[in-house]
Amino acid sequence: MFAITHTDKQSRARTGVIQTAHGDIETPAFMPVGTQATVKSLDVNDLNTIGVQIILSNTYHLHLRPRENLIASMGGLHAFTGWNKPILTDSGGFQVFSLQPTIRLSRLKDKSQNAKLVKIDEDGVTFRSYIDGSTHRFTPEIAMDIQHKLGADIIMAFDECTPDEISETYAREAMERTHRWAERCIQQNRKNKLNQSSTYSADKPSLFGIIQGGKYKNLRQESARVISSMNFDGIAIGGESIGYNMQATKKILEWVMPLISDTKPHYTMGVGYSPLDIFEVVERGIDMFDCVAPTRIARNGTMYISPATKERSKPSFTLNINNARFRADQSPLDPTCACFVCTHHSRAYLHHLFRVKELLAYRLASIHNLHFFLQLMKDIRKAIQKNSFLDLKNYWKQ
Repeated sequence: MFAITHTDKQSRARTGVIQTAHGDIETPAFMPVGTQATVKSLDVNDLNTIGVQIILSNTYHLHLRPRENLIASMGGLHAFTGWNKPILTDSGGFQVFSLQPTIRLSRLKDKSQNAKLVKIDEDGVTFRSYIDGSTHRFTPEIAMDIQHKLGADIIMAFDECTPDEISETYAREAMERTHRWAERCIQQNRKNKLNQSSTYSADKPSLFGIIQGGKYKNLRQESARVISSMNFDGIAIGGESIGYNMQATKKILEWVMPLISDTKPHYTMGVGYSPLDIFEVVERGIDMFDCVAPTRIARNGTMYISPATKERSKPSFTLNINNARFRADQSPLDPTCACFVCTHHSRAYLHHLFRVKELLAYRLASIHNLHFFLQLMKDIRKAIQKNSFLDLKNYWKQ
């Protein structure tokens, strides 16, 4: 499913192609997040126009609403949404644990009601819906079945995502449980593949395993060896640090990347707040990443702009269009950008839309921010092919 087309001569950065039933994905690739089966404020025509290759949807949220059986009855996510390109679904593990941030730490001390919202055992996790308090159960087998019903092209193994501050003792316990769950995911995925009616992809989905181990080098390296040895189609690096704490992210990648098979796609989960974050993980051999930031901050009026634009705020490369100084600014948001927003509208118009809270503001801002990241990915892929990736990185860092 994955072929490397070129490796940069001065780093681990590489270009490749991931083949799926709904089209090829050129890597390195940024995946916009469509949590509720939609990239917020955008339709599929918007996504196609700006060149999105693949979107990520959320198993946890789609399980709660509208439920996987309904989506399956509609023909799977592609038919349900009208999106005919690749889709990746996460396993729901991150949301199960992260939406109740006290539970992992309260395992020993906290006896509050919040600590009862998630219960972890060897077989899986029981949790309560944040919507209505109803009780739900995820096991590795259930997570696989849900994702098969959704009909995604790439699905993720069910894992236990631990926070950075957890003890090494519990981090090991959770990591080893993640490894046992990974084996069960592989077995259930194999069973589902034999049942053609279990998936709405034209081909069987690819399954990625997830490396855990928290902030501990020995655990991360052990997890990298174990997950890499399993029969996964791709390898993801997960955990609270990844993307959120870039210093820790870089350190973890330096620990694990030499231990991961080069023949499989590599995925850092949650990376993409700053363009510089993208450069850091690509330099270390990462092929895929996703982040809610481009569309989330767009809805607050925060726009990404290129290094050539003087108003940029490093390292985020953003400006806030709500600022009063843009009230009568007739220039485009980013003079170097070729997106629809920058070629048709002024900063003054965008400023006005946000000030009066017009819905169009969110759509235009999201179009620009996603176009910005997708153009950056094109530039990165081109630079890798020319063995000039580090030159491009230095240009952005200056």
